[in-house]
Amino acid sequence: MKLVILDRDGVINQDRDNFVRTADQWLPIPGSIEAIARLHQAGFTVVVATNQSGLARGHFELDDLEAMHAKLTQLVEAENAELGAIFYCPHGPDDHCKCRKPLPGLIDAIEAVFNTSAQGAFLVGDSLRDLQAGLVKGCQLILVETGNGRATCAQLEPAVSDHSKLSLEGQTVHLTADLAAAAELIIAQGI
Repeated sequence: MKLVILDRDGVINQDRDNFVRTADQWLPIPGSIEAIARLHQAGFTVVVATNQSGLARGHFELDDLEAMHAKLTQLVEAENAELGAIFYCPHGPDDHCKCRKPLPGLIDAIEAVFNTSAQGAFLVGDSLRDLQAGLVKGCQLILVETGNGRATCAQLEPAVSDHSKLSLEGQTVHLTADLAAAAELIIAQGI
């Protein structure tokens, strides 16, 4: 299985400081839906892994989250593609769960459901916690500059003489402008 794991807010859709709370507020970043479609059409199983602490904090209800994910799914399907699944952590930062990134629980769940290893799979995120979860599981890491990506760049070491790569605990992190550019990189690598 050729697996790609995507964070949601800041990677697929525009992030908000006070949480994306409704399907109306859930707005795709230009090119992101088409990027998911290109990945699917190139034979990748595309899965979303997202922290959604807004549930635990009472900022939105499960019905609201399901409506956001239905909107995402419908937009992808309109491009003649599909998402493999959407995994989310509903817990807050003080709940001490195992699924909230940077812990790898969401990726563990992906591995269990798809009966595969995430080692070597691409993980695309915009925050340090996304990358840390992927690092633990041996994923190939891509940081997008959308969402929190530019701020996250400052937390990573630059790779020697290559501005398109950074380093996290000695592992290469590819830097791309957005999910569309990340999809091009992934397809070109052709796992």
